[in-house]
Amino acid sequence: MSSSIALRTDQLSKCYRLYDHPKDRLKQFFVPRLQQMVGGVPTHYFREFWALRDVALNVERGETVGIIGRNGSGKSTLLQLLCGTLTPTAGIIDVNGRIAALLELGAGFHPEFTGRENVYMNGALLGMTRNEIDERFDDIAAFAEIGELLDQPVKTYSSGMYVRLAFAVIAHVRADILVIDEALAVGDAFFVQKCMRFLRSFRETGTIILVTHDTGAVVSFCTRALWLDCGKIQMDGSPKGVCQAYLASQYNSKLSLSFDHGEAPACAEHQTLQPSKDQRLDFINQSTQRNDLEVFKFDPAASSFGNGVARIVHVGLFEEYGAPLAWVVGGERVIIRIRVKALQDVSAPIIGFVVQDRLGQVLFGDNTYLTYRDRPLSVQLGEEVEGQFTFQMPILPVGEYPLAVAVADGTQMEHVQHHWIHDALVIRSHASSTSTGLVGLPMQDISMQVLRAVA
Repeated sequence: MSSSIALRTDQLSKCYRLYDHPKDRLKQFFVPRLQQMVGGVPTHYFREFWALRDVALNVERGETVGIIGRNGSGKSTLLQLLCGTLTPTAGIIDVNGRIAALLELGAGFHPEFTGRENVYMNGALLGMTRNEIDERFDDIAAFAEIGELLDQPVKTYSSGMYVRLAFAVIAHVRADILVIDEALAVGDAFFVQKCMRFLRSFRETGTIILVTHDTGAVVSFCTRALWLDCGKIQMDGSPKGVCQAYLASQYNSKLSLSFDHGEAPACAEHQTLQPSKDQRLDFINQSTQRNDLEVFKFDPAASSFGNGVARIVHVGLFEEYGAPLAWVVGGERVIIRIRVKALQDVSAPIIGFVVQDRLGQVLFGDNTYLTYRDRPLSVQLGEEVEGQFTFQMPILPVGEYPLAVAVADGTQMEHVQHHWIHDALVIRSHASSTSTGLVGLPMQDISMQVLRAVA
């Protein structure tokens, strides 16, 4: 195997035998052997379930690969095969270097042992010597941040504490390859951020394979994505492209589309929009740091999916007084209008949008559901409906920002996707005053004051 390859699989498969009744296991053990002894054809008392089939994968050193897919698609099985905790039914696995894994919660821990004892046992399972663990134990304990509970049985730990201790161990194994299966789905935000800082540092020299349902994390963190479905690779490529295809598949299967929202008034006309202004804008807009945003025209031919009950016919950015915008300055109030034509009757349309960065990370977005949930606005065949969103444009760092738009029918948690356009409209930022973060928010006030020293 080439030194540039961290791991390789060829025709990797895993099959399980499923028995309808416990007695069938006993039959399977004896009957086929007896039939073979008399020259007959063996009878099978099980059904085959292929959790993974013919997976061919090459992962190069330094790659960060995100694996996505529905529950039961074979993601965890693949990781367990790579780590050696499962034996493949067929195929080849070649691993070049030391591999450390954080699979199921608490895997490799004995519930009756203390945290300290489990550190030594888990470290040994990961290939560390006693002396290596001794040298790194204080660092492991400091990373885990569980204090005196380190000397208590791990059966008394919460799920977050399990993850803290397990991650602390693999963070100090000095492995070449890290394999992580949804481990960061539990634990507090501070520890998750601490783990992410470690992973960003690790990927500069090592290889990471990450299983997660968070497509945003795959897009922002990974250099490559793999979509598994029914035990087979459906797509292998760029994180943005793979995640878009996966989400399209999910929506077409009537899975929910949701955004984070606070409570909203029942009716749009009861909302009072208070104008606000960043006091620095007058100064910034006279400088080279003015956030000039070029707005490209709506592209109806952009990549899309949906069942065709309704179609998005226009998307545009407008100023407050209704004029269409080809350029806009960050910090100003704008309106996004999305016009939809009903090709069949639509009882409760939901119109929404998200603004993404070039990697596909969602920066912000919204939809009409909460505003109209108590009085759904039905649309008849041939009629058009327009969704309108008024907001203060954030300050966007230099780059391109695709606008994805969608129309669905139903509720926030249960609906059918009629039409989704991935890159319906693109906003290009040519200059920016943003210093930190993915976007900059116009500030209503920024001030400093010198406080007198207290004697």
